[in-house]
Amino acid sequence: MTEETKKKPRGFASMIYKTVMPLNDNEKFKEKYKDIKSKILLNAVDGKYAALVIIDNGTVDVEGIVNKEKNDLKQDVLGWEAKLETTTELFLKIASGQLGTGASLVKIITRKLKIKGMNKILDLFALLEPDNA
Repeated sequence: MTEETKKKPRGFASMIYKTVMPLNDNEKFKEKYKDIKSKILLNAVDGKYAALVIIDNGTVDVEGIVNKEKNDLKQDVLGWEAKLETTTELFLKIASGQLGTGASLVKIITRKLKIKGMNKILDLFALLEPDNA
């Protein structure tokens, strides 16, 4: 990685970075994900930065991707295997558990919540629960 991509993430990506970085100190996480390589794009469509969560053999990192041009976030450009895209407000509701399954389905049907690679997204959410790391 170049120096430019290793800069500390900003905006929405910074929030995701602060959430996932403690996993790097978790021995259960390191053991459970020691053979896993995965990239998940979290895009807050109303923000300046998207977050690319990178799981690489027991470590996790987050890159902030400027959310200016849609082409910059494409799968063939970034190599992600899953994508969750919605507004910052909806991300916060999901993260805080305020959005139930039924409400989530309505958001998906109305295209306010866009998901590609559902299993990888569910794995990411499972990672973030303290008992499952």
